[in-house]
Amino acid sequence: SIVLGMISSYAYFKGKVITGATFLFWSGIFDLCDGFVARKNNKCTKFGAVVDWLADKWVDAWILGAIAFTYTNPYIAIWAISASMLHTFIKPVAYAEIGYEKRNKGKIIDPLENTGFFGRPETLMSVLLFSILERIIPGSIKLGIYFIAIATTLSLGHRIYYLYKNYASYEE
Repeated sequence: SIVLGMISSYAYFKGKVITGATFLFWSGIFDLCDGFVARKNNKCTKFGAVVDWLADKWVDAWILGAIAFTYTNPYIAIWAISASMLHTFIKPVAYAEIGYEKRNKGKIIDPLENTGFFGRPETLMSVLLFSILERIIPGSIKLGIYFIAIATTLSLGHRIYYLYKNYASYEE
């Protein structure tokens, strides 16, 4: 999925929105399949989970960066990438500081899993949707990056608020 994601980011950088969206779609399909195959064959490892997570973030940063740098400006690129990374990286920080309850088939079950409303799936679906709209309504991909940056930031705020409400009390 990394190779397809990188090809996608290059296509977006070169202004080939539909090509970028096509490779991004297949990158997402391969990303879903590798975890499914590992779970189905009882081949889940903690190392595999880490590599999968890092690969996802690598692709996300390159896709958002390529689109934002090509269609908006560097500041929006930094905002979109930073919001996306913080939205995800808040989870391992919470695991380290607060802990987590259990693992299920290689996946950590934690309270932040269902907290926040705009994560990676929503980001990728938005990129695909705004890419298609770009062919119909030029400028849509630019609006899409703004939308992703705003929605991800709000979702990050939701996660921070959840942590504050549940874990901000002083320890004795």
